[in-house]
Amino acid sequence: MSSNYKTKPRNIIIEYLKDNADTRFTAKDIVSELNKGSERVDRSTIYRNLERLCIEGTIVKYKESGVNATCYQYSEEHSACHSHIHAECERCGRIFHLDNSIFADAEKRMKSEYGIDIDYGKTVIIGLCENCRK
Repeated sequence: MSSNYKTKPRNIIIEYLKDNADTRFTAKDIVSELNKGSERVDRSTIYRNLERLCIEGTIVKYKESGVNATCYQYSEEHSACHSHIHAECERCGRIFHLDNSIFADAEKRMKSEYGIDIDYGKTVIIGLCENCRK
């Protein structure tokens, strides 16, 4: 569900998101990064566009433990981003898209022992990626 509402600031925001597709970010991060250059984008424009992009399914919005802000991740090229678990490197912030099948047993136990259904699209496992361990 793509929007026909295209503006220069929106295009700048989308390009930033695409360039950082494997990283989670907060609205504050994007405001800071986009306003480093010569082309400034108003903070309210960024927040408004992030909300629109969430509704359109271009980005995923989630709350991460330990981060006192809403996090976002570009997901247009990962259309099933809302339906699988993610892992995030705690050092570099890179996002990994995981195969849910490796969590099948854990999902059954969570349901039977605790009565909890896993919301895969909002589940993020924090760890250290191979590059950061080196």
